[in-house]
Amino acid sequence: MVISSEQIKRYAGQINLKKISISGQEKIMKSKVLIVGLGGLGTPALTYLSRSGIKNIGIADSDKVSISNLHRQILYEKKDLFKYKVDIAKTKILAVDPDIKIKSFKKKITKQNIESIAGTYDIILDGTDSFQSKLLISDYCKKHNKILILGAINQFVGQLFVFNFKNKKLNSPCLRCFMPKAPDQENNDCQAQGIIGTIAGVIGTLMANETIKEILSFKDTISGKILIIDLQKTIFRLVNLNKNCQNHR
Repeated sequence: MVISSEQIKRYAGQINLKKISISGQEKIMKSKVLIVGLGGLGTPALTYLSRSGIKNIGIADSDKVSISNLHRQILYEKKDLFKYKVDIAKTKILAVDPDIKIKSFKKKITKQNIESIAGTYDIILDGTDSFQSKLLISDYCKKHNKILILGAINQFVGQLFVFNFKNKKLNSPCLRCFMPKAPDQENNDCQAQGIIGTIAGVIGTLMANETIKEILSFKDTISGKILIIDLQKTIFRLVNLNKNCQNHR
């Protein structure tokens, strides 16, 4: 891939980093990333990844914009109410960079369609708010040797997981090592329990950052760990996640 003079100007901030440079920018531009869920996590992740130079992006979400989304889902405005999120997101991302190839999936991810949606992508970002969906995506990525970047938020707290199933040497744990089965969704509804909008922005942005690090094969990633952030106390904790084979399918 030959980077044009316009692209060099656009991505100069990244290219000037010694750990990225032209060769790293080429890797970013060649990568294929799927974002599942265009809510509080998916919208900041999509915003930063599209601006980083990723040219092949998939977006999957079946929902329409509601007024309660506007408090934390940063791509949407009041004029977008009752429109499909994938349609609004695609339009706004292409307005910044029309060279991006965006494929939108206006559907909820299921066992029946996950291969047709995720099959061509190298890295999957999970910004869903369903535990069932998260376990499904984790199982799929593990089976098909993909990299999974997963975020979860509730009240003032956020969690970030990175599972690199692509690199077999890492012998990565999976989400079932942390959560063998999906808990009761009704008792874990972030909208009902309350959510500070900034935690979505922090975790979503970190999801984008870890994606770039995985694309560039940085050694200092959080793969196999959990980053736990409490914005009420402003505490960041990095915890090792042990592989528990009893929880594996």
